[in-house]
Amino acid sequence: MPSSSLSHRTPRLSLLAALLVGLAFLHPVIPATAATASSASSAQNIIDAMAKANAAVVGVKVTAIKEARSVRTLGLNRSGSGVVIGSDGLILTIGYLMLEAEQIEITTPAGKTLPAVAVAYDQATGFGLIKPLLPMRGVAPVLLGSLQDVNPGEPLMAATGATADGDDGGASITQLVSKRAFSGTWEYHLDTALFTSPPVSSGRGNHSGAPLFNHKGELMGIGSLFVMDALGENKRMPGNMFVPVDLLKPILAELRQSGSTKQSNRPWLGLTSSDQGGSVRVMRVSEGSPADEAGVKPGVVVQAVDGVPVATLEAFYKKLWAHEASEDPVKLTIRDGDEVKTIDIKPQNRMLTLKKPAGI
Repeated sequence: MPSSSLSHRTPRLSLLAALLVGLAFLHPVIPATAATASSASSAQNIIDAMAKANAAVVGVKVTAIKEARSVRTLGLNRSGSGVVIGSDGLILTIGYLMLEAEQIEITTPAGKTLPAVAVAYDQATGFGLIKPLLPMRGVAPVLLGSLQDVNPGEPLMAATGATADGDDGGASITQLVSKRAFSGTWEYHLDTALFTSPPVSSGRGNHSGAPLFNHKGELMGIGSLFVMDALGENKRMPGNMFVPVDLLKPILAELRQSGSTKQSNRPWLGLTSSDQGGSVRVMRVSEGSPADEAGVKPGVVVQAVDGVPVATLEAFYKKLWAHEASEDPVKLTIRDGDEVKTIDIKPQNRMLTLKKPAGI
């Protein structure tokens, strides 16, 4: 499968030509040799749309609050990408980049660095919204697409933003390989996620917050993870998981208005778990979390929530989140070696535990 890495600052003609070569092999509407005026016109329309989308991609650099809990797993200094989705400069990225941020900077496609502020974080989807404090002139927002309009096998473009330290970012051709549910180890679940391969090029411009576009230049999703099982079905295939933009549409107004969503205010235990072998096993317990306070230790197996057996992360999370109030006590049945016991845990609303910069 051909791929191309393309700099934001590469001359436009070279950008279009490189993308055309990649798409010629992957997209059925573009023959490898554009022999007719109509096919050449179709190819040019696609290239123009994708180049316009690429011009809305920005670099994101974050310094987190030193005392923030997320620093332990995500680090103090973080970098990734985002994409302009609003005429007011609103930028969509992956939420963990700007979680508990002290300082945020964006780098425009022209290489200009601007200070930015956190607008919203949605724990349920993983999306984050930020906005520059100064206007970004000449950057048009992208259109939002839908996962219903793309199928496995179709080529897509993933893009990474420029950074203040000289990385120009770029774009590369990838391919959708599966649409399926995804359960994260950190109390996170999506009923449908997008998986692509080959993965976004590593290096300084990585997958975090990288936008994914279809051939119309519409935004399909935001990059979250590098994975080794993009195809699923227990087959090894390196790639990326993208959060579909469909999940943003019904909550965007709420995020703009309140900075979060009702669906984010749900019970949180502070467990990192896996569900291999038909059982849910705890791998790590966040220090000071409800699970830690209740004495849960790494290595135990979660057998039931409120008396209902759970064998997968999805079942575990959905039973936990079924509580109407985020602080309602939860009965967790765990197996530690040969010992089985049920413990009471009082969850927290994760959103209320997040630190904010001084003055916010």
